[in-house]
Formats: sequence, structure tokens, C-alpha cells
Amino acid sequence: MSLGERTRPDTPAYAEDPAPDQARALALVDDFAHLFTVLKAWRQEYGEELTAWAVQVAADDVQNLPADVTEQWAREGAPVRIDTLRGGYVKVSDYREVAVRPGVSTRTAAGVPLWTDRL
Repeated sequence: MSLGERTRPDTPAYAEDPAPDQARALALVDDFAHLFTVLKAWRQEYGEELTAWAVQVAADDVQNLPADVTEQWAREGAPVRIDTLRGGYVKVSDYREVAVRPGVSTRTAAGVPLWTDRL
């Protein structure tokens, strides 16, 4: 999972999906559920409202990701967007089953919400 970058103040829901080698924060976990623990720590560090992008990869060490993982992520982007919202809520949007996944430049908070809960 990488920390998204909100680079467009005119569009608050916009968040770029940086490749792992360009991300401000990066996490590698064994189970998707563990990403929420990371999100909680990132909220304390980077602020309550943030966006993260996640993708399933085969890797043993976050600091030594295989080149093909980094290249594919940079080219295709991560298919799961996780937004933390005010009040402790989390919104997960999964683009894996979307026939035409939106490009990095058009990703917004609109998506296929799968799960919302409080951290």
C-alpha cells in the first residue's frame, strides 16, 4: 500500500497513486486486514483524511520490491483505493472487477464502495 498524494486543491477527492519507489509512505503486509492498522498509524502521522492505494504483490521486503512489481504498479496503478474520512470512517473502492479501470489522472472518490467502518 502506498500513501496517495492529494496534489489538486481544486479537486479535494483527487489523489495520485505514486509508484512504490516514489511514495512518501509504503507498507507491505501479509493480510489485507492489516492495512487498516497501518492506516491508523498514517492518520496520526499525515492527518485524518488521507488516501492510500493498495495492490496484491508477491514480495518479502518492502525496501526490496521486485522490479516487475514497481514497474507494473507505475504503469497500471493500484486497483484498490482506501480513503480515511472524518469521524474515523474508512471507504474502500475496488477497481479490480471494473471493465475499464479509471486512469490515475481520473481517479476520484467515486468508485465501487465495498466496505465502510470506523477505525
